[in-house]
Amino acid sequence: MKMDISGLIGTIKANQAISAADVMTLRKEIWPNGVISSDEADMLFQINDLGSDPSEEWLEFFVAAITEYVVNQAHPKGYISDDNAQWLMQKVDHDGKIESTAELELLVRTMERATGTPEMLQDYVLKQIEDTVLTGKGPTRDGGALKPGSISDSEVQILRRVCYAAGSDGPGRISRNEADMLFRIKDATLNSENSKDWPKLFVQLVGNYLMAYGEYEMLSREEAARLESFMDGNKASVGGFFGRMKDSDIGGTFKKVFSSDIFGKKNAECGHINAVEQARKLTMIENSWLHGKIHADQNLDPLESELLDFIADELAETSL
Repeated sequence: MKMDISGLIGTIKANQAISAADVMTLRKEIWPNGVISSDEADMLFQINDLGSDPSEEWLEFFVAAITEYVVNQAHPKGYISDDNAQWLMQKVDHDGKIESTAELELLVRTMERATGTPEMLQDYVLKQIEDTVLTGKGPTRDGGALKPGSISDSEVQILRRVCYAAGSDGPGRISRNEADMLFRIKDATLNSENSKDWPKLFVQLVGNYLMAYGEYEMLSREEAARLESFMDGNKASVGGFFGRMKDSDIGGTFKKVFSSDIFGKKNAECGHINAVEQARKLTMIENSWLHGKIHADQNLDPLESELLDFIADELAETSL
């Protein structure tokens, strides 16, 4: 630790605020090189837990520093380790709830910045967002009143960010857990004064789960670690390989071995288009899931009706 923070903590307690000057002191003392130690990360949470009114400078500094610590300071970069995920959940959940806008933004930003996130952290973040909507208790990142059983503009923005985050089940791809959560929120907020953007988001996200094509498969943390170690240890040889390859007949060799169209755009494009079209068709499992959700209460509500219209339009385009 580079500094004794007891005096700074006393000042923050006395003022009941974390000022821009306090943030500048912390930034210069503990983050001059962009690296945060475990002791320093604990210290930042200690300051955030004082319950003082934070400045915008504190929110951005706290979120950026802890996100860097959790996401990029364990090997391999971008993949949150189980230990870091457990540490983050314990720090946020030490009293059973999200304490501040800083903690809520930290969870969302972590999901956005990470390449890979342990399932336990994904589930935890989804639960925190859902509980905030359903109970009406908890902070929101961009302000706005919280009412139990309704969803605000701020919560719509948070849901969109979390569900599309790179560290979720897949970038731009909605998972079964996320779709289940969206239906629970929809059921709990029916006939409430909700954000005007909520119906569109619900239809888009659930429609994405049912009909979107996702060809990207994220490397596991173990695979990414092996790849990173290999690249770090073989930079010279890999560079030499590509240098030799550009002067060789490797393109022609691949064509002979794997067929003349291996480098052709036409085959790749046709295959991709076919895969996208197939994804837009509901599978038996997806159909069963949707049927169960729609008929759970024996009523077809307006959002379910919009969802069915969206699916019908998409299926009609597929069959053209």
